[in-house]
Amino acid sequence: MPDTVQRAELAEFLRAKREATDPVSVGLIPGGRRRTPGLRREELAQLAGVSVTWYTWLEQARDITVSRQVLESLVRELRLTPAERAHVFTLAGMALPVEVPHPHTVDSLLSRLVHDFMPKPAYVANPWWDILVANEAYSTLLGGLNHRPPPERNILWITVTESRRTGLFVDWATEARSLAGQLRVNLAQHPDDPRGPQLLRSVLEADDTFRQMWDEHTVAQFESSRKRLRHPGVGRLNLDYLKFAPANDEQLSLILFLPADEATARKLTELG
Repeated sequence: MPDTVQRAELAEFLRAKREATDPVSVGLIPGGRRRTPGLRREELAQLAGVSVTWYTWLEQARDITVSRQVLESLVRELRLTPAERAHVFTLAGMALPVEVPHPHTVDSLLSRLVHDFMPKPAYVANPWWDILVANEAYSTLLGGLNHRPPPERNILWITVTESRRTGLFVDWATEARSLAGQLRVNLAQHPDDPRGPQLLRSVLEADDTFRQMWDEHTVAQFESSRKRLRHPGVGRLNLDYLKFAPANDEQLSLILFLPADEATARKLTELG
């Protein structure tokens, strides 16, 4: 367990949630007089599969060992929200377990921000670089998106299968190698998401050069930097880009591109 302050806060939090939990909501039959309307300690302990003494010590903020399994049991029986679950694991000094993969949706406000960022390119993607929302400037940079089937509206796929041939990136090798390193990290972080291995298989089958890069076992993290591009319509573009994670779904990435010079700023008005 972590320090005294966190133990005390965890104890208070669990006590408050226990006392706010309706016994009927967890399948208990109401009966008898209760000092509080919520669960008794012995009831929650039985539901979570721990001893009453141990759970009492937990609510007394004693320095005891708490396992992930027990925390998950308490989270389940107290019907905690995802935010409350994360708070419990933080107070217990444990990294939050990886969540089961879920479909990502982009809310209307975030989508509006992407489109209102015109004429500067912007898009939203999931951890595998599937493009969920993009404005016209970014779509035009990639040669259009609407004509592509959903699995190919993907930055890694486009980079590996098209960008080297079209010459979009001034330094394609650096771009591809960075994506390979980031993909390896993402696969380790999201082992239960089938989209990652599927994407890897498709790009390895599509390009021998990328397969060689993958065999280098490079690992990399996203870094804000400058992309040097050659667009067939407007010529050379120098774009600085940044990544943000929306607070309501940190698995999404909002990528915004800013012109690095006045010439690029002028050319962006011709895209889209």
